[in-house]
Amino acid sequence: MNAKLLSQSSLLLLLFACLAVAQEDSAAQNWPEYRGPAGNGQAIGAKIPLDLSVAKNIKWKTPIHGKAWSSPVIWGDQIWLTTATEDGKKMSALCVDLASGKIVMDKLIHENTDPAFCHPTNSYASPTPVIEKGRVYLHFGSYGTTCLDTQTGSVIWQRKDLKCDHYRGPGSSPILFENLLIVAYDGADLQYVVALDKSTGETIWKTDRDIKYGTEVGDLMKAYCTGSIFQIDGEPVLVYPSAVATIAYHARSGKPIWTAYHGGMNASSRPVMTQNGCVIVTNGMGKMLSVDPTGEGDVTKSHVKWTASKSIARKSSQLVIGKRLFMVSDKGIASCFNPKSGETIWRERIGGSFAASPVFDGEKIMALSESGKVHFFKASDKFESLGTTQIGDGFKASPAIKGNQIVLRSFSDLYCISGQ
Repeated sequence: MNAKLLSQSSLLLLLFACLAVAQEDSAAQNWPEYRGPAGNGQAIGAKIPLDLSVAKNIKWKTPIHGKAWSSPVIWGDQIWLTTATEDGKKMSALCVDLASGKIVMDKLIHENTDPAFCHPTNSYASPTPVIEKGRVYLHFGSYGTTCLDTQTGSVIWQRKDLKCDHYRGPGSSPILFENLLIVAYDGADLQYVVALDKSTGETIWKTDRDIKYGTEVGDLMKAYCTGSIFQIDGEPVLVYPSAVATIAYHARSGKPIWTAYHGGMNASSRPVMTQNGCVIVTNGMGKMLSVDPTGEGDVTKSHVKWTASKSIARKSSQLVIGKRLFMVSDKGIASCFNPKSGETIWRERIGGSFAASPVFDGEKIMALSESGKVHFFKASDKFESLGTTQIGDGFKASPAIKGNQIVLRSFSDLYCISGQ
């Protein structure tokens, strides 16, 4: 073998080795926001055990007061989550020690004398916090956004002046990008996206939703979605679904780039990107679409590559794994799509009701049901169940994973499961 070929071969081996290490380290990262460090529900190498209920796999279990659907986040040895009384009069943040399950901080964040209506299927603490070194950002919709010091629990800044009528309760979770904390207020009366300076809480940009809703009925104009940032042609683009349409913005300025109309309300799933560079969004009413994100203006006719409307997840988010797209619908139908064409590869009824987003550990998909039944199946072109297990009293919060520790929030308790 000549020197040139040897050099190329060595580079390829080095590249594959680096990729392997990156995959192994994936699950070891902190889990800073809804659906993890990449916002896609993947923790490669976590090795989630198939039987979550046996004592040897349950590292600890801690009761959590209140009613809340927010997911836990993890940074270092801390787990943070929010909760609220069922009547919404008290909203709190909890810090739990990852190693022991001990609650190390339980801090009252907001007291509300007359909370707005919240639908029983929602909670007053549904938005997931976002965390980074030294700071955690707690969002309760229009009730307020607070930045805490994670070591002392002291308030660094707080905003309570950003308003909208959530009508049935808040749901959108904040995300961090560079120096910005970004979140949408998609209410029945007002709809806008705002970016705050994460250090001070001051507004950097605020952009009203420029959407032709086609109705004056507020209930048809609200949404609960969490945005995603993707690199499009080398620029950071914020893709943020709402009722009726999804809008892409320049992440640093909030200037709109394109809009794709898809109808529907209650959008809640977080956008994901496929291998071929398209963005998958759903409208919260059972319609999913693939959008080429390189357009400008109204791209509904020019850049929507395909749509699907059978057994689509309305609440939980999708998983893009290699060249396939997986999801579990609200009514317990698991499915696999070809994200390039929109073709259904398989569809299987597994039963139950689902709101939590599934996760992938590199070998299998885990989906948590609202009854506490947990399903495992392969991420392959043929449905293959790997079994079920039962734990807790049901799930609406999505898992958080760090290393071989899987943190699950049920309706009543927080669990730490040891990966195998």
